[in-house]
Amino acid sequence: MVVPAAGEHGAGFDEARSAARGLGSALAPAPVTVPVGEALGTVLAAPLHALGDVPAADASAMDGFAVRGPGPWRVVGQALAGAGPSAPLDDGHAVEVATGALVPAGTDRVLPVEVVRLVGAAAGADAVVHLDGTPPDRRHVRPRGEECSAGEPLLPAGRRVVPGVLGLAASTGSDCLQVRRRPRVAALLTGDEVVAAGLPVPGQVRDAVGPLLPGAVASLGGDLVALERCGDAPGELDAALERLGSGGADVLLTCGMAGSGPADRLRPWLARTGARLVVDGVEVRPGHPMLLASLPGGTPLVGLPGNPLAAVAALLGLLGPLLDGLSGLTPPVRAEAVLTDWEPRGRPATVLLPVRRRPDGAVEPAGPSGPAQLRGLAAADAVAVVPPGWSGGAVELLPVP
Repeated sequence: MVVPAAGEHGAGFDEARSAARGLGSALAPAPVTVPVGEALGTVLAAPLHALGDVPAADASAMDGFAVRGPGPWRVVGQALAGAGPSAPLDDGHAVEVATGALVPAGTDRVLPVEVVRLVGAAAGADAVVHLDGTPPDRRHVRPRGEECSAGEPLLPAGRRVVPGVLGLAASTGSDCLQVRRRPRVAALLTGDEVVAAGLPVPGQVRDAVGPLLPGAVASLGGDLVALERCGDAPGELDAALERLGSGGADVLLTCGMAGSGPADRLRPWLARTGARLVVDGVEVRPGHPMLLASLPGGTPLVGLPGNPLAAVAALLGLLGPLLDGLSGLTPPVRAEAVLTDWEPRGRPATVLLPVRRRPDGAVEPAGPSGPAQLRGLAAADAVAVVPPGWSGGAVELLPVP
């Protein structure tokens, strides 16, 4: 899908997101098989199935006594977690069991230690178990296959591998997972006026994008593997992009030089190299100069505006969907909330607005949100996508990167 510039404003925000995801899907690498312990943060490339029953046999859900028949019950043995099955129970007999231990065949229920008293021997065989009070409602036995049965589908392809997925995969017998790895992103920050340390003097600005970029890329599903800087002198951009492009990254990311000003050399460089513009500007505020290109070798390049909040808008609008497509991530369920205390003022484009949640479930502006301002983003719980022509009501919410 190719989305050229639409007049001076560019593509619609939803159109741009769709184009970025489509490009990523077309470039998605082949799945790889990795050990479970190395799969965190990747995306499942195949459905996850249970390789065995969980639990593999009837097991105790409590510390207590497995009993059969009416009480009292004579203790005839002990079963610990990890041990093999005990001999079948006869009426009037009990086996002391630990949580997770296999219960003997013939067990009617497990009586937790809190509801019994022992008479006779202090522990072990020959003690007699008496019920102390009302019998519990539950059997306190986890039957074989209670959580899942062998071959049962557990999770579909396209799910992000989070810690719970790792635990589920391991508990159901998997040693390896078929996944799509996290895309590798190499970034270039541009601008003679940008300084990386200290308080800037008039004519300078402190770099705010560099510090937020590694975490933002990680939150969007990628790994920032290189971060370089270059000035505005002719040739610097060319040399820096050539170095980054030879490093094996899946995505190139630039910040600055994406507009049409006298120092904005990214678009001329793309034209000289024969790159194909996939998204050439987006009708969104802040961040409308953002762009997405496909370089001659096939590597995608995302151009972020230089202002920090505008750069974040481009991360959400282009880089996030591109990474989702590259990794095969299933699109999340759209989150919405009612937006209050904000006036559209006739804005003709989509607005990305940092918002915070209110106790009543609605959202409101989180603070200043001009293209160069990060106070609102730093205080935000989400970023609202306010469409053109919005006159009140619910809006889409994106996670804060």
